[in-house]
Amino acid sequence: MVEREIEVRRSRFICAVARVGAEEEARAFAAGRRRAHPGAAHTCTAFAIGGERSPARGDDDGEPGGTAGAPMLDTLLRRGFSDTVAVVTRYFGGVLLGAGGLVRAYGRAVGQTLDAVRPVRMVPAVVMAVRIGHAHAGRLESDLRASPYEVRDVGYGEDVVIETAVERAGLAGFEEWVATASAGRARVSRGKVVFTPSDG
Repeated sequence: MVEREIEVRRSRFICAVARVGAEEEARAFAAGRRRAHPGAAHTCTAFAIGGERSPARGDDDGEPGGTAGAPMLDTLLRRGFSDTVAVVTRYFGGVLLGAGGLVRAYGRAVGQTLDAVRPVRMVPAVVMAVRIGHAHAGRLESDLRASPYEVRDVGYGEDVVIETAVERAGLAGFEEWVATASAGRARVSRGKVVFTPSDG
């Protein structure tokens, strides 16, 4: 979490941004900020999760419609942030800012907080399931954990299934790597597309 505060005509705008992976996490973060500032006049929220068709929301929390959540969300999206929630807590300073003043204040609070954030570039990757017999699974899992490929999950059933996510450009290389590392014993299948942090 990164937090910054600005003051506009005696009103305090405290913005906190955090990385989240789901809408429920964003809402839980906003609820936590509301509990942390029970005396605040407004706790406004904006979040963007995943790609273009994934949830993106802004909440004005009692401010005039479109003056808080919308400019906050616009700032997140314009800066290219996703999987991110921004919560701005406002302590009213006694001076009305008007619709334009509120839009500028909420947008600026988020923008200045994002300036202090070190963004992580996310890239599409394919979840790869590597299936291998129990007798050879331990060695392959160990080799995978020592490789550049991140192990996401390991399931134990009739066979052992090790899941990892591989950037699309590296799929063929990964399949070759598994074939070599397992001496041809492992079977690889491709699953859904996810987003993972890029090393580049």
